Amino acid sequence: MPQIIVSPLSRIAEMAVRHGCREMISLLAKDQSFHRPAVIDATRHLLLGVNDISFGGNDGLVAPQESHVVQIIGFARQWDRSAPLLVHCWMGISRSPAAAAIAALAVEPDQDEIELAWRLRTASAYVTPNSRLIEIGDHLLSRNGRLVAAIKGIGRGADADGNAPFVFPPRPEPVSHAG
Repeated sequence: MPQIIVSPLSRIAEMAVRHGCREMISLLAKDQSFHRPAVIDATRHLLLGVNDISFGGNDGLVAPQESHVVQIIGFARQWDRSAPLLVHCWMGISRSPAAAAIAALAVEPDQDEIELAWRLRTASAYVTPNSRLIEIGDHLLSRNGRLVAAIKGIGRGADADGNAPFVFPPRPEPVSHAG
């Protein structure tokens, strides 16, 4: 099953090539410049101009909005899953893990939120998903507060330098009973 690759901006080209990604979600400050890796199809790149804040924002900062999460959900549901999806933000710690969790629930809605949150924590000790994105995703995906509670349950991630990309499976790996 294709994975979701979560990365800081500084490592997107490396991660895209290493994992064979062809689709990407970017969550960066409005007007932040960067180069889309050539292996990512321009028509399958969602760029959201949003800051890593949980309050309403001001004229210099853009808080995550319902419209941003609607786009994440729609993009994830159009992901053909023939190759991993790359999701990134500046540090790969807050916005992109939140978007990865939302994308995972968008494509595999029958999973348990607590298990998903702990799978995210197991994939990275550093993640602290953006609470505003999680709250909006919880609402739009009709999770009735369960996603918010599950993400709060894993707590704040360890201090990080923003150089720790990770692989996040969109659903639990099947348990093999071979033997």
